Amino acid sequence: MDFSYTEEQQALQDSLRRFLTKEYDFEKRRHISRTAVGYSPQHWATLAEMGVLGLGIPEEHGGMNGGPVDTMLIMESFGRAMVLEPYLPTVVLCAGLVRDLGSETQRAALLPPIVMGELLMAFAHYEQGSRYALEHVATSAKRADGGYVLNGAKSFVLSGTQAGKLIVSARTAGGPRDRAGLSLFVVDREAPGVSVQGYVTQDGGRAAEVKLANVRVGADALLGHEGGALPVIERAVDLGIAALCAEAVGAMDALVETTREYLKTRKQFGVPIGKFQVLQHRMADMLIATEQARSMAIVAAVKVGSPDAAERRRMVSSAKALVGQSARYVGQQAVQLHGGMGVTDELAAAHLFKRLTVINATFGDADHHLAQVSDALLVA
Repeated sequence: MDFSYTEEQQALQDSLRRFLTKEYDFEKRRHISRTAVGYSPQHWATLAEMGVLGLGIPEEHGGMNGGPVDTMLIMESFGRAMVLEPYLPTVVLCAGLVRDLGSETQRAALLPPIVMGELLMAFAHYEQGSRYALEHVATSAKRADGGYVLNGAKSFVLSGTQAGKLIVSARTAGGPRDRAGLSLFVVDREAPGVSVQGYVTQDGGRAAEVKLANVRVGADALLGHEGGALPVIERAVDLGIAALCAEAVGAMDALVETTREYLKTRKQFGVPIGKFQVLQHRMADMLIATEQARSMAIVAAVKVGSPDAAERRRMVSSAKALVGQSARYVGQQAVQLHGGMGVTDELAAAHLFKRLTVINATFGDADHHLAQVSDALLVA
């Protein structure tokens, strides 16, 4: 199988990396993370001009009709620079849900503004106590006055304070752990009854706790058919996992590079510590772990489009598990090889390790996905 990029894909990645190298160095990134909004609207507008925000959106709505492999090359570049802009929640998750579930009217209303960089969205799905079980939703949506009334609470909503609109999962039927009865609704973040409590995550990003108290939405806020959203939610999360695997590979690449440069310049006993054979062996192990993770990120990008949901979930979970293990190893080794400096705020290594730690915990950590793979093998 040919895993090389097309000329168009390579050109897009090259132009994106040039932009990030020039405009998104470590110090600029630190400044952006400390702003009130937690991202750069100017950089978001530039990404829109470059066509990055429309990569996975159909051409009839202003996009480029790209696929998961295109997303992989974007996210890998983002991982190297630790990009803070809300690409994952807006473009990968929410635009994907609108593309796959929305009516033509909803697509025409939501997708073009995303492509143009005018609309940010967030996916409000996980709840306290649900761990990583996608079917565990207690938020309710009751029919009333030709629409719905939503009540409940959502946790760890990525970019929840930045988004103009939320895609909220809620139960229109069944119990809190039933697979059937889940529906999705588009909700304005400023709608009456919506309360958003934002916070800064460990890696400098933004997330929020969202509460919904008698939030009224019209029937046109429903995405897709009532009660049948779970399979599409699972696919959207799998796409998000594949994207995170690629981002983790980019971050590991950056960690290997910055650690190698540190070993060349840090001297002990009058020589660069990179001359010591035991440290060279540790660097080699870091590189091997990164390349193994890259291979699985490619597998995830290729298999996430599989029409066989069981195969898709098995391969994506396999990738997330191995990438999570590799990320932890590479991050720990990089911090240790930097010595005491490895945990300081002034070095990129500490921030890259934090980002890898958050990636591992997002949408299921390595242990969770190892359990998913083993359960799938037992069923087979």
